[in-house]
Amino acid sequence: MSDDLEALAGRLSRRLAEAQSKERMPGSSAAVASDGEIVWSEAIGLADVEAGRAATVDDQYRIGSITKVITAICVMQLRDEGRLDLDDPLSAHIAESTHRGPTIRRMLSHLSGLQREPVGDVWVTMVMPSMADVVASLGDAELVLKPGEEWHYSNLAFALLGEIVQRLRGTPYPEVIRDHVFEPLGMTRTTWTPQAPQAVGYMVAPYDDTVTVESEVESEGFGPAGQLWSTPSDLVRLGSFLAKPSGDVLAAGTVDEMHTVQAMCDPEWTLAWGLGVELRRTKTGFSAGHGGAMPGFLAQVLYDRSRGLAVAAASNSGSRNDPAAVAAGMLDDARDELPAAVEGWKPGAPVPPELAGIPGRWWTEGEEFVFSYRDGHLEARHADAPPTRRPAVFAADGEDSYRVESGRERGERLVVVRDGQGKVSELRWAGYPVTRTPETFK
Repeated sequence: MSDDLEALAGRLSRRLAEAQSKERMPGSSAAVASDGEIVWSEAIGLADVEAGRAATVDDQYRIGSITKVITAICVMQLRDEGRLDLDDPLSAHIAESTHRGPTIRRMLSHLSGLQREPVGDVWVTMVMPSMADVVASLGDAELVLKPGEEWHYSNLAFALLGEIVQRLRGTPYPEVIRDHVFEPLGMTRTTWTPQAPQAVGYMVAPYDDTVTVESEVESEGFGPAGQLWSTPSDLVRLGSFLAKPSGDVLAAGTVDEMHTVQAMCDPEWTLAWGLGVELRRTKTGFSAGHGGAMPGFLAQVLYDRSRGLAVAAASNSGSRNDPAAVAAGMLDDARDELPAAVEGWKPGAPVPPELAGIPGRWWTEGEEFVFSYRDGHLEARHADAPPTRRPAVFAADGEDSYRVESGRERGERLVVVRDGQGKVSELRWAGYPVTRTPETFK
């Protein structure tokens, strides 16, 4: 083990032990991956109190709403295949719905306005609905907010997204996620129902040291919102894919799209939502992921897309512990102890003739921009932008015409203006003149 990994392992083990002790978790497990490789995993405490069985890194835990990330991936796969559009209304795919406002995009980002839970007092009776029940009761489901009005978490919305997935695939949802996500990502310990060894879920008494076994909940209808069992080691495989997509499950551009802000969830702008994923901002950096809760269990996966780091934590106590804080602390530990890789520079292809005369410094609206030809494409950066800020990347869109495919002014056009000798004299970007020297508006 390298010195960096040895130092990291010590910090992570200490953090896990302190959380298990302070927050009185019967058992807890965590894992960290860097660039897709699991560099540390550990389990502490008891997976089964009654049997006295120690927790192991191979024990499954309920991961609750982390299931929603899987559902979102499956929806985006269908979108990329042209089977649906994110702005399709719910009723376009579930004709039984009378709700016209909720769209797939809004459902993925919790802006649908749909009530939080399936119809009925499911968390009172603990009788979970089948998917047929969920669909049949849609007429009684409320729009508690106008679609798009405000972020409002909805398990019902994700249950219905799972129904759309299985209708379009013509295959039961558990088989879809196995074939389209788990097997390609090597998530061999993530399953619809528990596969031994698995932890027992508990409620820990607040004022003494006793624990009580929680009811084991299983629901086909609720499933796409929170059914799955998994391990932290499998969850960091998921996180590693979303941090640095390989393209075998989703295209890199689609994964980027999932991480664009769709809704801001708090007035401090520290928590936002993309398409099925949480987006977090702290003093130490940005991360994405999702949390999960089911009776007797809590879990969290977080990843740093800029560093290719992924962490996950899970416990078999369903209250009064915070796996999100544990995971966030472990992510900071990994950022500290694992230096970011430095990519070496290599000479590249020359500037194509049609782009000759464009690379260099340009001005627009009194601001200086640097246009460059990098990695086979034209790009532009504000002259004062930090190196971590993504450039505007252009793709050809006709003769002397380009579109921004990512970064600043995405979707807008760049037009190349030439003089009588065919040399580049000026640019037009998003309707603004771009000139070689600072100029007033004419």
